Amino acid sequence: MNGPAEGTPSPPDGDRPALAKVLFPTGTEPDPRFTLANERTFLAWMRTALAFIAGGVALEALPMDTVPADLRNTGALVALGLGIVLAAGAAFRWLRVERAMREERPLPAPAIVPALSLTALLIAGVLLVVVAL
Repeated sequence: MNGPAEGTPSPPDGDRPALAKVLFPTGTEPDPRFTLANERTFLAWMRTALAFIAGGVALEALPMDTVPADLRNTGALVALGLGIVLAAGAAFRWLRVERAMREERPLPAPAIVPALSLTALLIAGVLLVVVAL
């Protein structure tokens, strides 16, 4: 696998699984290294999503007398919502990147990164205000 990263023709439709036919109707098989790298990126986003979901569950389930209930509930909902959005965004990005590689198009920009950064900035700002009060 030291040669150039060139795609190989897709197998005939009869040899491809039904899901592959639906998800990737056109294009050629990319270099497996790139497909696996795309999958690793997807799994990293999923770990992040699961961490947010676990954080939301922990905020709601664990007793915290020092944090007002309304703030705790809001934080839990935000964390759960962000986890759900990240999981969906990870799947959507994986599919877009895989299709772009198969069709030899430029890779799409990661739209979820600015959204996650903005959300983190807003959460940090709210926490700063809450702690300062």
